[in-house]
Amino acid sequence: MNVVRWGIVGCGEVTEKKSGPAFQKADGSELVAVTRRDLAKAEDYARRHNVPRVHRTADDLIGAPDVDAVYIATHPSSHCELALKAAAAGKPCLVEKPMAINYGECVRMIEAFGGRQVPLWVAYYRRALPRFLKMRELVRDRAIGDLTSIRVRVTTQLATGEAAKAWRLDGDIAGAGLFLDLGSHLFDLIDFVAGPITRVAGFAINTGGAYSVEDVTAASFQIGDKVVGTGIWNFNAPESGDSIVLTGSQGEMSTAVLGDEDVVVTRNGSQNRYRFRNPPHVHQPLVQTIVDELLGRGRCASPAETGARASWVMERCLESYYKEEGRRKKE
Repeated sequence: MNVVRWGIVGCGEVTEKKSGPAFQKADGSELVAVTRRDLAKAEDYARRHNVPRVHRTADDLIGAPDVDAVYIATHPSSHCELALKAAAAGKPCLVEKPMAINYGECVRMIEAFGGRQVPLWVAYYRRALPRFLKMRELVRDRAIGDLTSIRVRVTTQLATGEAAKAWRLDGDIAGAGLFLDLGSHLFDLIDFVAGPITRVAGFAINTGGAYSVEDVTAASFQIGDKVVGTGIWNFNAPESGDSIVLTGSQGEMSTAVLGDEDVVVTRNGSQNRYRFRNPPHVHQPLVQTIVDELLGRGRCASPAETGARASWVMERCLESYYKEEGRRKKE
């Protein structure tokens, strides 16, 4: 194989700029086919992005002999079903985050691909962005001494009216509320920079009553026996923002995760600033690592096993909320 020919299942909003063009621009990669439930929208996407072919169904695209690998960019509720079809067809697969609507589905996906010895990755693209690679390097080089704690904060205003009807706030489609969508990025980044979370406890509540899923979640977690952390995801706040602060024995490091900001290291009263701006298509560095792995010239740092860990952590934070009477059961 000299080039990886990709098909996209679910060519919606995320594929317009963040991910779709990455499959065309990565070295050794081509985007040859797309599909989505609304065929007219799929055809429009293909025209605008110069994609050669549109399939009527996901089954047709996954089974196409000239599609070497599949990117699943549908809503989380269909990730597992579609990924299992890709596994059955023996097709390497990249699935959007969160990996699935619960940890049990993640395990099924890993087992299916493992049984066929076919790779599965999750689209936690920050693992390949220069800013977060630098953060990981700084932690490993002890730029702030021994890492001892991590503090995360994410806020947005409460979605009301029509905005409260968005699919990300429909537990049957998204798996939970915005915490599952945005929290997944933070927990995966923590895993990447500092190591897997080994213990976690969380509390989720609904404070605004604008929708049925949670709108504020708190988490406390531990990494090995040397690092602890806390996080707040408040989606009923006066303004939007996010930050992650890593504290070490000799300094602190901070940046935004969802925003595009500098990495700032403070140590001994002085400050160093590392400036890395996101590329035009933020998925492209990750896609390149996947293509390189398929072509035998590298490895991707976002395999399914790491994606499943993020889902396991979030499920522990949300389990008490969804066990209460009248709320959607996620197991």
